[in-house]
Amino acid sequence: MPDRKPSRAAVSAKAQLPSKICPVCQRPFSWRKKWQRDWEQVKYCSQRCAASARAQGVADERG
Repeated sequence: MPDRKPSRAAVSAKAQLPSKICPVCQRPFSWRKKWQRDWEQVKYCSQRCAASARAQGVADERG
């Protein structure tokens, strides 16, 4: 199966998506379509980071 190289327009569009820094792993993560309704409430980049935050006693937020 050949790898398809993304078009310049697709790369440019992804570069313009909003991003945040995960407070647990300190890595940047960018907007995903599954977060389109509640991007404001998203704090963590992954379920692993959200679980880690809960284990540390940080207030639970959607991630």
